[in-house]
Amino acid sequence: MSADISVVVCVYTEDRWEDILAAVASVRAQSLTARETLLVVDHNASLLDRLTRQYKEAGESGEVRVLANAGPRGLSAGRNTGIAASRGSVIAFLDDDAVAERDWLRHFAEGFEDPRVFAVGGRTLPLWESGRRPAWFPEEFDWVVGCTYRGHPEGRARVRNVLGGNASFRRSAFDVAGGFATGIGRDGDRRPLGCEETEFCIRLTRARPDAVLLTDDRAVIHHRVPGARERFRYFRTRAYAEGLSKALVSRSVGAGKGLESERRYTTRVLPAGVGRGLRDAVLGRPGGVGRAGAIVTGVAAAAGGYVLGSVRARRGAATFRVVEIGGEPGGVRSTGGEGAAA
Repeated sequence: MSADISVVVCVYTEDRWEDILAAVASVRAQSLTARETLLVVDHNASLLDRLTRQYKEAGESGEVRVLANAGPRGLSAGRNTGIAASRGSVIAFLDDDAVAERDWLRHFAEGFEDPRVFAVGGRTLPLWESGRRPAWFPEEFDWVVGCTYRGHPEGRARVRNVLGGNASFRRSAFDVAGGFATGIGRDGDRRPLGCEETEFCIRLTRARPDAVLLTDDRAVIHHRVPGARERFRYFRTRAYAEGLSKALVSRSVGAGKGLESERRYTTRVLPAGVGRGLRDAVLGRPGGVGRAGAIVTGVAAAAGGYVLGSVRARRGAATFRVVEIGGEPGGVRSTGGEGAAA
């Protein structure tokens, strides 16, 4: 059984060669067959050539299409390239270092049976390189490593935004709202920015107030967490970068929507996490103090990033741009949407 779903995987480095092959293999093994898989290579000629040869020699060049990012360096432009080149009525996104469970696409497809639904996201579980979660690492901050965090809605529920590495959108969403804004998310810079999917989802629901965005935690992927991202230094840096990104999102869509989910998270979910950590410490359980301390540090780092990002945004330190999806496959063009970036 097949579905009219195109799967886009954005890739950028040969260091993830085995991960990329595993991601594609997991798409090909779906119980609901994808129409196509598009590998969008981010300004890496060697990787582009290697992947093209890999799937051509395997006789899979029709099922797996390898494309060069047609826009500026970065995840947003890569996704926009994949959207423009895809042929499915639904477009799903999978991280290049993740593998999807067998019914991943089937659960996405079920969500789109309701014509009001414009996006369906799934649940992302960490695969720790060390074999297990570091004792100090709080589940409330699993978004730091690109995974579903404690406090995220469970089951099948409406959400403000889906999480970009495990998400699907109706094609018409991009006709309505344009593509992902460049200048917000990751762009090859060493600082681990994000939030491009948050900004897009808010922009989508502003353009279509009746649009429903869902999360369905049956649509599961497993995301590899390398050893370098299990360290406290990365944790702190990523939290700070999230604050910078949230400042840009707020600049684009307003603080009301830009921080709507974050208010509940910081006032309810995180204090409860600190309480659990301290309780575990009292009971002599390992990692309790570390988790409580990590939550406090993460909040402080994100807040610091948000304050600095807001100041830079007001000064117009940089710009972001929204693109319109259209034209020839892989083609995008800029629209008038523009704002200051941190």
